[in-house]
Amino acid sequence: MTIIAFNRYWVVRWPWVLVNLLVVGLLLGLCFWQLSRATEKSQTLARIADWQQQGAIGSAQLSQIHANAIDGVQLDFNARWLSPNVWLWDNQIVNGRFGYDVIIAVEEIMDRNQVDNSIQKESPAVVLVNLGWLAAPLARDQLPAVDIPAELRVQGIYRTRIKGLLLGANVEDEGSWPMRIQQLDTLAFSNYLQRPLHSGVIYQQKDSPFLVHYRPVILPPERHRAYALQWGLLALAVIVIALAASARKELLHD
Repeated sequence: MTIIAFNRYWVVRWPWVLVNLLVVGLLLGLCFWQLSRATEKSQTLARIADWQQQGAIGSAQLSQIHANAIDGVQLDFNARWLSPNVWLWDNQIVNGRFGYDVIIAVEEIMDRNQVDNSIQKESPAVVLVNLGWLAAPLARDQLPAVDIPAELRVQGIYRTRIKGLLLGANVEDEGSWPMRIQQLDTLAFSNYLQRPLHSGVIYQQKDSPFLVHYRPVILPPERHRAYALQWGLLALAVIVIALAASARKELLHD
């Protein structure tokens, strides 16, 4: 099919038009997805920076913050490990090595003023803490030995978006500790503790017996914007190439 537009003849082959539209749509979709990721990362960094300016709080104060605003809050408190509960978060890669993130449940150690406070009359709040990374043994059927202090100072970032892709069973319960897990699940873990858990996890940032490697944002917003520009330019290139391939010749004027 040949059409005339912009003082030129254009050859239109509908199958190729549809293919080009699909490719351009895909590339633009990737472009806008990267832009949305950049916006999300910028909001996360801004929220964490805002909480850093406000200062750290104790775990007992988490319940006083609205659920939509709690992500990224800074925590600093003395805690007691709820022994023997230790979960090893599987498939964590650090510096090219496979290993586990060590997850424990803790409760805040209250001083006298906190105990006398009316808000603190119930049992101390229980929260998960990611203490950091531990290398995995060569044999899959072996779990690394972990040494958890009975009391520790928790200093970290509270994150509420903790679940990922789950394939198969989550908790490998062999009747002993530690237990290997595929993702964090506060509802399932609370059954082992027989106590409710906060819905997020604290990522320890300093003074941990394990390797601290957590970063709130892996790729910065600028990297996502660069990727968005690349996808957008590719979409433009496809359009230009398609137009060049379909153009034939200019109309002649007397």
